[in-house]
Amino acid sequence: MSEQPLNPSPAGTPDDAAAGTAPAAPGPSAPGPTGSTAADALPLPAEPAPDAASDAASDALSDEDAAARRAASFERARRLRQEPRFPGGPAADPAGSHHERRIRSFQPRRSRVTTGQQESLERLWPQWGLDIDGKRVLDLAELFGGLPVVLEIGFGMGEATAQMAADDPGTGILAVDVHTPGQGNLLGLAEKAGSTNVRVANGDAVILLREMLAPESLDGLRVYFPDPWPKARHHKRRLIQPDFLDLVAPVLRPGAIVHCATDWEPYAEQMLEVLTAHPRFENTAADGGYAPRPAFRPLTRFEGQGLDKGHVVHDLLFARV
Repeated sequence: MSEQPLNPSPAGTPDDAAAGTAPAAPGPSAPGPTGSTAADALPLPAEPAPDAASDAASDALSDEDAAARRAASFERARRLRQEPRFPGGPAADPAGSHHERRIRSFQPRRSRVTTGQQESLERLWPQWGLDIDGKRVLDLAELFGGLPVVLEIGFGMGEATAQMAADDPGTGILAVDVHTPGQGNLLGLAEKAGSTNVRVANGDAVILLREMLAPESLDGLRVYFPDPWPKARHHKRRLIQPDFLDLVAPVLRPGAIVHCATDWEPYAEQMLEVLTAHPRFENTAADGGYAPRPAFRPLTRFEGQGLDKGHVVHDLLFARV
């Protein structure tokens, strides 16, 4: 069999091959594109089909990279939240490792801190401040030098707390709040008054009650003008609830007083109902209603503003039984 040319002329046809005749000698061909060669006439290799496995792997790597970037961003934000605003001062998230999904009665606020408040925080926090981290049980006798101790939850800017501490130096006040300017302000007011019976606690009071206080270690609880959460869908955020009182009762000594005050009438009614229904507390008011404002509770600036607007302030005093 004769050897076939690599690039047979287009003049050869299948009929010629079938008849056994040799193809005609190639004549002059029409000029091709400039620079064309014999190789140009060879069929081009087909483009490889897309590799589905490679595409899937690439997509997976992209997803993993995006997830890694999100995780790194979240971690950076978490570290920033945990870093104290002032060296040696209150932690931004003291119980971060105890994070839990539950409804809270407060919303941390990072308002502007004045120069004086910052100076008080940096200088006095190591001596009179503590973070509620949920990692230890407080020795209140050591912390307050053996004084009876009352817990105050939510002290705002601290004016009333500082005055009560100055008026009654024989009682220790463990004051809890998450408002950094108020923490610094209270420390400064206590120092100015020469009061050494105040300790400022930073963080969630529920964690303090549940994990950091020994049974029957408190002589009282004060909750003055807590957030009333007036919208119906937010009532579940109110602090004075049955489960909150369940935490409070064990850490109070028998006879210890729970003292609440509010200028929000519907909240006052709820407080009275919840406290009256709890078996571990007894109303000190003879008629089972509200009590007159005790002399030891000062009239606060916030309360004065409410009274000017026609608000009625209700005090409730219940004894732990």
